[in-house]
Amino acid sequence: MAAVAENAIGSDDQFIHHRASSTAAAAPASEFQRDVRQLVDLLSKLNPSAKEFFPSSYSPDRLSHSQSPPNNLSGVIKDFSDDGNSNYRRKKNDYSQGKRRLNGRTLRAQREDSIRRTVYVSDIDQHVTEERLAALFTTCGQVVDCRVCGDPHSVLRFAFIEFADEQGARAALNLAGTMLGYYPVRVLPSKTAILPVNPTFLPRSEDEREMCARTVYCTNIDKKVSQTDVKNFFESICGEVSRLRLLGDNVHSTRIAFVEFAVLAGGKQNSCSKVGHIFYPEFI
Repeated sequence: MAAVAENAIGSDDQFIHHRASSTAAAAPASEFQRDVRQLVDLLSKLNPSAKEFFPSSYSPDRLSHSQSPPNNLSGVIKDFSDDGNSNYRRKKNDYSQGKRRLNGRTLRAQREDSIRRTVYVSDIDQHVTEERLAALFTTCGQVVDCRVCGDPHSVLRFAFIEFADEQGARAALNLAGTMLGYYPVRVLPSKTAILPVNPTFLPRSEDEREMCARTVYCTNIDKKVSQTDVKNFFESICGEVSRLRLLGDNVHSTRIAFVEFAVLAGGKQNSCSKVGHIFYPEFI
């Protein structure tokens, strides 16, 4: 009898433990079901006929003859995705590709036209400026752009000159051998176009052009030199400095500076004559 009682008690304990476990496992399931019911209730309050459910690119002709959105939203979406959206996407892609091809051909044609209107000039004396070089070639036609390249302190440099038409470029070839400075220039058809300058970097007013004329660019400045040292150096030799910017980073071993003088006469000319001056262990 005692054994039967013990078995009964054990059975009761196992039933209570099993029921507690079942209750604990059912708790997350009930929470999930409650969340699902809340989501269903929220979605049931939405109006499938509202215009927010239809993309702006969807044509009203695809709607019902009553000009009102049908109640079967899934059918409309399927019709749009299967037919309207795919055709629209295909047309849009075709238009974008065609536009890119057209732009590419246009840019290539413009570049080739610019090359035909450009000549390459070499063996330019270091004392010849862009203004003087352009003035020489204006006898051949209207000069659109003149770009002198190379080290400004080297004996000879080269340049690219672009004309308004091909006739000017062909006429410029006849100037080959013309003495400009101490050397005869060489003129050949160019194989490349002049790279356009970003207009945002150019002076946009007479005041900005005058400021650029009073400013010099210095490089190879030792990092031990302070901004005050650079200013005192130029003021002691060239004249009053109205503005100075000393720039550098952790990558390069030296720094650069932009020095703006108060007046053009004397300041910039004297500063340019100090090229190669030793300033601490570095040159400027």
